[in-house]
Amino acid sequence: MTETYLIVGLGNPGREYRENRHNVGFMLIDRLAVRLNARMTRMQSKAIIASTRHGDAKIILAKPQTFMNLSGQAVQGLVRFYKIPLENLIVAHDDLDLPFETIRLRPGGGAGGQKGIKSAIQHLGTNDFSRLRLGIGRPPGRMDPAAYVLQDFAKGDEQFLSETLDRAADAVFAFVDDGLDAAMNRFN
Repeated sequence: MTETYLIVGLGNPGREYRENRHNVGFMLIDRLAVRLNARMTRMQSKAIIASTRHGDAKIILAKPQTFMNLSGQAVQGLVRFYKIPLENLIVAHDDLDLPFETIRLRPGGGAGGQKGIKSAIQHLGTNDFSRLRLGIGRPPGRMDPAAYVLQDFAKGDEQFLSETLDRAADAVFAFVDDGLDAAMNRFN
């Protein structure tokens, strides 16, 4: 029987947020869609989705359209609709506590101040789902973290961001192909 995986990238909908650090989860979903030749055109459970295949696995790519703080609504709706076992769910999001260009897979845990993850935990009723943390670094000086995450990446960071997204996409494929532990051993 074919396994189905749900890959959710967190971000904020709208053109004005497209290049923001907070939208690196959306950027990963877009990168995966290109690599899987999938079109993100369908709206379902408050998310833009694409259904595609990778090897023997069915993959649902999703970008919640509820704004970051309410992302759990879309995650919960898609998990229920597609009957996704939580071990086949991975949520990708920005992380201030990781240096830029760093990715970390983890099996669960708290929200760590990330409000989209907090919303997913609340709506799923558990924190027992995988995350792909995409490092965006700390704000400079005394800058408000909320303002920092809503800024675009610096102009000189495009190549590094692209390489990070490629590595993160490879980590997602390893998660689907070989499981979380193997992907963590390879990419953390």
